[in-house]
Amino acid sequence: MSERTAPAPSRRRLPVPRGLVRSLAGQLFVVQVVIVAAVVAGGAVLAYLFTAGRTEDAARRQVTAVAHAVADSPSVRAAVTGPDPTAVLQPYVEQVRVDTGVSFITVMDTDGVRWTHPLAEQIGKRYLGHIDWALAGQTRSETYTGTLGPSVRVVTPVLDDRHQVIALVSVGLTVESISAQLSGPLLALVGVAVIALAVGGVGTYLANSRLRRHTHGMGPAELSHLYEYHQATLRSVREGLILLDRAHRVVLCNDAARELLGLDGDVDGRPVAELGLPQALVSAVLGDEPVRDEVHLTAERVVVLNTSTIGTGLGRVVTLRDHTELLSLSGELDSVRGFTEALGAQAHEAANRLHAVVSLVELGRHEQAVELATAELELAQQLTDRVVAAVGEPVLAALLLGKAAQAAERGVELTLTEDSRIDDGVLPPGLSARDLITVLGNLIDNAVDAAIAGAAQSPVPPEVTVTARIDAGVGSGEVGDGAADGGVGDGRAGGGGAGDSGGGCLLLRVADTGAGIDPAAVEDVFRRGWSTKQDGHGHGLGLALVAQAARRNGGTVEVGRERGAVLTVRLPLAGLPGQREGASR
Repeated sequence: MSERTAPAPSRRRLPVPRGLVRSLAGQLFVVQVVIVAAVVAGGAVLAYLFTAGRTEDAARRQVTAVAHAVADSPSVRAAVTGPDPTAVLQPYVEQVRVDTGVSFITVMDTDGVRWTHPLAEQIGKRYLGHIDWALAGQTRSETYTGTLGPSVRVVTPVLDDRHQVIALVSVGLTVESISAQLSGPLLALVGVAVIALAVGGVGTYLANSRLRRHTHGMGPAELSHLYEYHQATLRSVREGLILLDRAHRVVLCNDAARELLGLDGDVDGRPVAELGLPQALVSAVLGDEPVRDEVHLTAERVVVLNTSTIGTGLGRVVTLRDHTELLSLSGELDSVRGFTEALGAQAHEAANRLHAVVSLVELGRHEQAVELATAELELAQQLTDRVVAAVGEPVLAALLLGKAAQAAERGVELTLTEDSRIDDGVLPPGLSARDLITVLGNLIDNAVDAAIAGAAQSPVPPEVTVTARIDAGVGSGEVGDGAADGGVGDGRAGGGGAGDSGGGCLLLRVADTGAGIDPAAVEDVFRRGWSTKQDGHGHGLGLALVAQAARRNGGTVEVGRERGAVLTVRLPLAGLPGQREGASR
């Protein structure tokens, strides 16, 4: 049983109206063939007319020269005055006619009666044509229909020694003989025209075959529909898409990419390095190796970057996915997981303490049992009372309590300074709870890690101090070039004039007992990927997200040093950019 070869899958073409199924290349081929044929035909006609005119002019010059030669011949002069001009002139002019190739030579008297003619029966008859100007001593040419048919002829006088007209000479070429002279050049002209048409047709066919390959045989309507589908797809897709050419200039940038990167105006044709994007993002886009799911920070968003090369070096495709929401949710999830772990540890410790209390009661040491049972409760209650009394904002209070429990589990003491004070309802709605969690949560997490690392190198107990209050003024600090690459500058050059808000600002300061931040690394603190962790598990996004959230809300971030690192965030409470639509995302 023979095997049946499966038919190759056919490419589905876009539906087009009936009558427009001819491809664009086919339509152009027909148009070009018509144009080439018209040009060749027009050139052939013009060449024929030019050649015909030149041939007729040459015929007139030829017959004029022969007529003058015959009229000026002494033998002709002598014969026309002799007794029998025909007997003398007929053999002579026939020989001249044959030698010169003219159609006829007619010698006649002044009355127009022929003495010579190629047809013997026409001798003695009157000449058909005009002789008036010849009788007047002039030589002229004309096209006239005589006994041999239409001909180009000239009539010239024969003059005696006194310049009197004694006879007339007419020499002519028939139109038929002139046309015969044109047949050779005309055939050559037709051959050239046919060759030109064939070459033009072949060239047009080859050019349109290439065009057909590039357009995949689609017609104008199909190409128009494809372009409309292409534009609709680019605008509807939620992922950002950027196409770059060989010189890394933007060829295409859809609406999602403009929104993710915060691009305004026309960016087509501009180099990607001139779009004002973070340097880390630009370096990743322009790198030699493709990028796969690499996280980057822009002014207000966290994006996942992918790049790939188009064809063999034609350019590059850049895709962007919004990771802001997911990263914020993962941060909140990490906080909840930390709270859960802290609560589990506290439950375990409470069980151990309960066993100890029960054992003390069984041993009859009731006072020690009461003291042990109330000691931890008093410490926990004191911290809770201190946080709740100082921080009336529920989100910040809950975050501080959870982080305190988490820090205690890791052996770090987290304290709230005496000057901390935030009443409930003071923070405006534009300052989102998610941004508060991002800022304070990441600051505390980094401080706890730094305090633990510092305790491993010195006998200082690990401690983190948090200050949270409403401040009327804005100090100054320095973050080097952090503002240029995802960080936020100091109060003078930072995220947006918190001191000019007129309504004070929210101050969040976190200090630790760690080794502090190396002054040489201050520039890189707020860049994506910067981290002091040595275990290789840090992603370096914590402080970068803090800077991003501060900028989004018009605030500043300052880096300082006391016993260890001190990071201060100030967020304005009036005129918050965060109150704009979409800023809380």
